[in-house]
Amino acid sequence: MNQKRDIVLVLDAGGTNLVFNAVEKGKIVDKTFSLPAKSENLKNLLEKIIHGFGEIKKLIGDKAAAISFCFPGPADFENGIIGDLENLPFFRGGVPLKRMLENEFKIPVFINNDGDLFALGEAISGLLPEVNKKLKENNIDKQYKNLLGVTLGTGFGGGIVSNGKLFLGDNSAGAEINRMVNPLNWDWSIEETLSIRGVKRLFAEELNVSINEVPEPYSIFKVGMGKIEGNKEAAINAWEKFGIVLADALANAITLVDGLVVIGGGLSGAFPLFLPKTVEMMNRKFTRNNGGEFPRMEISAFSLEDERDQQDFYHQKKVMIDVPFSNDKVPYYPGKKTGVGISRLDTSHAVAIGAYAFAIEKLG
Repeated sequence: MNQKRDIVLVLDAGGTNLVFNAVEKGKIVDKTFSLPAKSENLKNLLEKIIHGFGEIKKLIGDKAAAISFCFPGPADFENGIIGDLENLPFFRGGVPLKRMLENEFKIPVFINNDGDLFALGEAISGLLPEVNKKLKENNIDKQYKNLLGVTLGTGFGGGIVSNGKLFLGDNSAGAEINRMVNPLNWDWSIEETLSIRGVKRLFAEELNVSINEVPEPYSIFKVGMGKIEGNKEAAINAWEKFGIVLADALANAITLVDGLVVIGGGLSGAFPLFLPKTVEMMNRKFTRNNGGEFPRMEISAFSLEDERDQQDFYHQKKVMIDVPFSNDKVPYYPGKKTGVGISRLDTSHAVAIGAYAFAIEKLG
């Protein structure tokens, strides 16, 4: 592949910032251009997107082979049409963003969901290869091929990678995990809790004050960790409730995916306060009518951020079992496990790697 066809322009389009990068041969070029996502109207936002790609294209010497980036759903990603967005309302009614950018820059444009590209990036260069490498180092034959990626920030996003391929669905709606029902209120989507506004609401409820009176999630995290003054118990309780709701989403999703779980997004940095509860609740028991119990999931969850859990996860016991009517034996791993970890690349980096890989595959 020539130099030009190795360079892809990427954009991490969140509810807060538009972050433009270029990726060459699978690595992010040391150039970034950022603009605030908040805009006066659709025209203003589209002009920012064009300007941002134009600036990053200049920075890398006008050599780009394609544009590939994420955008929050819902959308017709295959045709590059952005639809009714909760966090970016200007796009309601549908905007053909792919065609607009192809007309402007005269190169192919690929658009996908942010959760999808995050998951793909982590599957290529992040958590998935790290886990498989450590399994080999521990002389374990088992390798993981499936990954559920979720992002926690302005909203709650998700993506699924199976055997190196994104699962997109027939309507560009695969892994739209934010549409799960919220266990705290069945009239809400789960995103009402698993988001910035959700953390603030949980903390406000613990303090019995208005949501307008509480700080941003990072400050709530620091209060819970005892790093700044505030109601530490209320902060811990808020993050643990967040973790319980997250456990419900992850347990439901991973039951279908059966792979590893990686968590990214701005709220993922608060994992010391929510992840232990999340993993605990993923492993909780169901009760039968006769009083008996059985596991919430067929697989057991382990935190890849906890030293003891890591040891247990990487201790995959292999037994040799007899083949009936012969003297043969075959290896068998009776334990079914999933690991839940935090992004190894940081979310924007993972999205950029995923966007690059998606474009390169499409370019052939």
